[in-house]
Amino acid sequence: MHHHTLRILGAGLALALSACSTDDGAHGSGGATPPDTAAARSDRPTDPAAAVEVASARGAETAAGFYRGTLRTLEGEPVDLADYRGKVTLVVNVASRCGYTPQYAGLQKLNEELGGDRFAILAFPSNDFGGQEPGSAEQIRSFCTDNYGVTFTVCEKVKTAGAGASELYDRLAEMTGERPSWNFCKYLISPDGTRARFFGSRVAPESDELRAAIRELMQ
Repeated sequence: MHHHTLRILGAGLALALSACSTDDGAHGSGGATPPDTAAARSDRPTDPAAAVEVASARGAETAAGFYRGTLRTLEGEPVDLADYRGKVTLVVNVASRCGYTPQYAGLQKLNEELGGDRFAILAFPSNDFGGQEPGSAEQIRSFCTDNYGVTFTVCEKVKTAGAGASELYDRLAEMTGERPSWNFCKYLISPDGTRARFFGSRVAPESDELRAAIRELMQ
């Protein structure tokens, strides 16, 4: 009885080893490719030209830096950021009911003195801070024109932080590590779009600090 039991156990062990060997072979070089591996391989580019095209597009985006994409003015007119490439550009989040609202006058003065082929201002109304820009596009335009004679570009209202933040402000945050903490924060962008410097609300348009930074980039 004892020898009979050993023979049965031996036969069972042989069958188990045979099954393991067959299963291992299915995952080896001569077997079927596991489904997850096949899926991973299917994601790899099969066309070298397509891979080069994707890499080229990413390189162009990086080279363009800040100056890529299209915005809209208060009136809904398109603004191609590529048109600002080659200029020093000052980006400001603005509001009509803020203690810093008088900075509109300093921004307009900067625009009159330096605006043209080498310098530009892009203003972005925002209701993010204190609900101080609740107006419609028409109301904002009327306020800027009637009170400060604004002639620089004022874009449509945006969110500068949090859920739904403008892609432009996400880009500026990536470039500087800073987001606006209140109205009239400023970003100064280099002509090639690869560098940006952040200035808080208290740095007025007529301040020596900001003007020196502008002059440095315009050299």
